[in-house]
Amino acid sequence: MQNQRAKFSIPRDVTYLNCAYMSPLMKSVERAGIAGIQRKRNPFTISPDDFFHEAETLRKEFAKLINIQEPRRIVMVPSVSYGIANVAKNVLLANGDKIIIAAEQFPSNYYPWHRLTQETGSTLHVVAAPDSLESRGRKWNERILDAIDARTRIVSLGHVHWADGTRFDLAQIRKRTRDVGALLIIDGTQSVGALPFDVKQIQPDALVCGGYKWLMGPYSIGLAYYGPYFDNGKPVEENWINRRNSENFTQLVNYQEDYQSGSLRYEVGEHSNFILVPMMQEALEQINRWKPVNIQSYCEKISQPAIKKLRAAGFWIEEENQRGHHLFGVRFPKGVSLDVVREKVRKKKISVSFRGDSMRVACHVFNDVKDFERLVNALEIN
Repeated sequence: MQNQRAKFSIPRDVTYLNCAYMSPLMKSVERAGIAGIQRKRNPFTISPDDFFHEAETLRKEFAKLINIQEPRRIVMVPSVSYGIANVAKNVLLANGDKIIIAAEQFPSNYYPWHRLTQETGSTLHVVAAPDSLESRGRKWNERILDAIDARTRIVSLGHVHWADGTRFDLAQIRKRTRDVGALLIIDGTQSVGALPFDVKQIQPDALVCGGYKWLMGPYSIGLAYYGPYFDNGKPVEENWINRRNSENFTQLVNYQEDYQSGSLRYEVGEHSNFILVPMMQEALEQINRWKPVNIQSYCEKISQPAIKKLRAAGFWIEEENQRGHHLFGVRFPKGVSLDVVREKVRKKKISVSFRGDSMRVACHVFNDVKDFERLVNALEIN
């Protein structure tokens, strides 16, 4: 795979290693958004069928990305918190039941479970990362597997940890959750689109993804997959378009008790967004042409020389087989100030994030080896 910077509008003097914060828009995605805005000038060109068929096209594109044969299990959500809320509303928990999450995972995948435990008397079991950095990713996965027991009802994780890219072994975790009858809920926001994810292989009960990071789309749209467990649940909102026969506008005055079949009941109201949906569609089509496996390979290739230098200088980065290549945390040698590093990279117009005690580096196909050389030079590593 070759560098794809020409598809973006990133200024040449900016080194953007921060796709985990927010992806830049591709020029083609920007054009799709502008066309959507212009379309609204003349709403008489938007037909009732358009409220449905454009969403169906987007479902099919995302289904291709995550390898499922039932696109109607995919719905549009405005955020991860909304997608997780649909899950939390439809699980039955009792006093003594257990929900497992990883420590310091993104708040949208913490607060719903915290609230649910308060309401049900269940327990939120937060699995901390090992204190030692040696084999940290492997040991963290072992801790999660050990925590899953007969009381466990839900395990909710990312594929990679949002702060430092540590990869969770979802295949083994899924196997263990099946052994005890627990649900597996995945926040794919920091992985899907850049790291291969196969629903057929992992078989999560739900997968929720914000669209504005590795799916390369706009803000305020995401995509969620809900498995058979949720086919007869109740959504967090009651809207017209998710009811049976909503395609027939003339009959909307005849209220329906039944929802659309299966997962479609969970879709956000006004999901027929004639600006955001075409943008998301354009972004997913490009990702499917690139393929996440190639994105991973490219990110590994351009980052490895810099990682080698950082490690030699005493910086710590997780082992390659325990993290994503598109997203990784850099922890500093003793005596190196996080605030000093932040100021150094800012002055050099290098965009990265700082999460917890590490610097988060998140690259994509618009980056190259020179971007990483600039990062290394900014840290004054010889």
